[in-house]
Amino acid sequence: MKLTHAPLRLGIGAFILNSGLSKRTLEGEAAAGMHGMAVGAIPQLRQFPPDQFAKLLSRAEMALGAALLTPFVPSLLAGAGLTAFGLGLVQLYLKTPGMREANSLKPSQAGIGLAKDSWLVAAGLTLMLDSLAHKRRFT
Repeated sequence: MKLTHAPLRLGIGAFILNSGLSKRTLEGEAAAGMHGMAVGAIPQLRQFPPDQFAKLLSRAEMALGAALLTPFVPSLLAGAGLTAFGLGLVQLYLKTPGMREANSLKPSQAGIGLAKDSWLVAAGLTLMLDSLAHKRRFT
């Protein structure tokens, strides 16, 4: 990991790891609500029962957070994971009714929390592009 990537990876990694840890025990209505929202954006997730979906999401978040926090995980790989995760959240924002103002990409008051996840995509792409540019300069 480049030293210049450390602040980005530490801040985002700690946040995502904490999010995954907080979802470890989700069950019942909380898991069903999260699952329902996810299915609205990605219908293929319907194949997972809500409790199983919550556990899978929790594990995915913990794995991504740990990868971002681990210095020997290449920034290219950590950035790719972060980009993919962020794109899933952006898809949730774009496809969930009520998250955006009518006929606009501008978030509604309810959508601000999800709209900010576009930053995760930008951060992931930054890690990836910087890693690729760095390799080209020195190979």
